[in-house]
This record gives sequence, structure tokens and C-alpha cells, in this order.
Amino acid sequence: MTDLAGARRIVVKVGSALLVGPSSSEKGDGADRHWLAAFAADLARLRARGQQVLVVSSGAVALGRRRLALPKRALTLPEKQAAAAAGQSALMRAWEEALEPHAIAVAQVLLTRDDTEVRRRWLNARATVETLLALGVVPVVNENDTVVTEEIRYGDNDRLAARVAQMIGADLLVLLSDVDGLYTADPRRDPSAEHLPRVARLTPQIEAMAGGANSAAGVGTGGMATKLAAARIASAAGCATVITLGHRPSPLQAVEDGERSTIIEPSTTPAAAYKAWIAGSLAPAGALVVDQGAAEAVRRGKSLLAAGVRRTEGRFDKGDAVVILDEAGHEIARGLVRYEADDATRICGLKSAAIEAVLGYTSGPLVHADDLALAAHTRAQA
Repeated sequence: MTDLAGARRIVVKVGSALLVGPSSSEKGDGADRHWLAAFAADLARLRARGQQVLVVSSGAVALGRRRLALPKRALTLPEKQAAAAAGQSALMRAWEEALEPHAIAVAQVLLTRDDTEVRRRWLNARATVETLLALGVVPVVNENDTVVTEEIRYGDNDRLAARVAQMIGADLLVLLSDVDGLYTADPRRDPSAEHLPRVARLTPQIEAMAGGANSAAGVGTGGMATKLAAARIASAAGCATVITLGHRPSPLQAVEDGERSTIIEPSTTPAAAYKAWIAGSLAPAGALVVDQGAAEAVRRGKSLLAAGVRRTEGRFDKGDAVVILDEAGHEIARGLVRYEADDATRICGLKSAAIEAVLGYTSGPLVHADDLALAAHTRAQA
């Protein structure tokens, strides 16, 4: 089980109730700078020991609502979108001010559901986030509420955080809540409810213990039920989940110090989950036929370069799954291709250095090693 101290890559979800909580000043944009400053120190501590951190942050609608002085009632969709547009800059300014004393740069990443569900957009989003993390930046992710509609939105940032954790192969998802973990019943209503420090598997009985959304806070849309739904997504992707109390100055430090939290264990590893998804969950849109040298390289876990590809088959777009065949027609592997079919055909047999001159751009290998899953018989021979 991956704990907070041992995780290589961590996604932390911060809800509106933390960013615009009861301790917020009525002056300015309403962001809780005191809490943010303490949490920024928490993040800086993780960064200092070499861990990569991504934040999924709610709060744009809540902050924009204050900025626009919208009435205290359920907002219409256009009002929510307007509030998000007005509040997103305030949200990012609050994060920038919090992390600036630690010399940590932040970057805004706005996603819609299609960005984690449509493979081409998923690849683009993943590449952007991976680059930001490699540059030492803390990405601050939020749903793009300015343009999203009810029919195509996540609905809560717990699920968005789980999808982001899945997308970047995170080891740990931390969901900051208004309670210090999962109980056998709602502890605010049932004093006899028992705290569950560890959950090995999310069963129907465990999920039945969750309550509804946090209506008492007045902001946010999540609750324990959505957190368990997010944990299920994360678990299947090989990512552990920690649910803990967010309303304390340094919630991550508190977890490491032994304060109450609930750890939900993953059912696999991130790499194994991703490879299984490529191998078994995606219908291939085409094929790449490779020479003997490329076939041997792929069997050794190397990326598939254009130089080793003889020809393409079928019509596929960037991000589609393709079958990789040797010259005898035997399947070696499956993978996500980084070029659409016409461009892939044009660069067959070319050295990597020559690709940009032909296409006007380069996306690296035709299929990266990270996006390859060997066929069962190929794994047996390895």
C-alpha cells in the first residue's frame, strides 16, 4: 500500500468549503488566505522531498458568486457559468499568492469530461500535465465551468480528481473532506458510528455507509458518496485514496502525524491498470506492420519508431488504439498511436530526425513505450 510519505505522484482535491469557508474574510474576493498559506507550506514540504503534486481545486463559482454579488439561491446554468468566468482568475490568484513564498510556480489547467474520456484529448491533456510536472510546476486543475453544460460535466471535482489521477498514473489521491474519513454511519447524526482507518476493497456494504452531499456547508456539491465513487475509479487505476479532514491548517502533515483518515487501497498498480486498459478495453482502429528489428525492440519494451514501420492499415486518428503486427501478420502488441493514419503513412521508414521536415511537426515515436501493451503470447516469450 502506498502511503503519503512514499507516494511518487499525488493528486490533492481541495473543495469550495475549504477555499471559501467560514474563516474567509468578507473583504476582497473571499478566498481563505490563512488556510491556503498553511496548506501551501504542506505542499512545499512534499515537493522538497521529491514528490510531484497536482491540485484539483474547486472554488471558481463560489468566488465568482461573491465577486458578482449573485443572490443566495440556486443559480441558473448561465449564472453558474458567469460566476465561474469571474471567479477563475480570483481562484488562480489565491493559489499563486499562497505558493509564491515557496518559489513554486502554478499553472491553470481547465478540463471538461471529454478531456479525460476522448482518447485524443486525453493524450493532449496528459502531455501538458506531464510537462508541467517535469518543469517543477504545480498544476491547478478545475472543471471548465464557464463552457460546460449539465449534460457533459463531471458534476463534482472528486470524480474529476480521480480521472486526473488515472490520467497521470498517480500513486495517491487525497480527498480533503469535512469529516476525518469514512465511518460506518454519518458521525454528525450517529454518535455510535465507527471510524474505518483502512478499506481493502470497496464493497456494496462499504459504499452504503456513505451519506449525501454536504448541504450544511452552503458551498460545494460533493459528499462521502461522491468520494467513494472517486475512490473506486482511482482504485481500478492502481491509485490509493486517502479521505481526511481538510479543515485544519496542514491536513497532509496531520495524516503523516497519525491523525484520523481513511485509506482505500488500490486493486492493482497504475502501470498494470493502464496496460490492461490498452490491451483489453479499446477496439483497435488500425494496424502498424513492422520489420524484424522494430518487432524485437517492441518485445523488449521499447517505443515503436517510424523507421521500423513498413506500412499502415486502416483509418485511425491520433490517440486511437492500433495493433502492431510483424511481417508475418502476428500480433505483437497494441498501443495508442501518436499520429493520424495519413501522417503515419507518410513517415513510415523515416528516421526520427526527418519527421518534422516532412510533416511540419513531430510527436515523437509512432507509439511510445508507455502506451504499449504486449500481446499475451509476446509476454510469455519475453
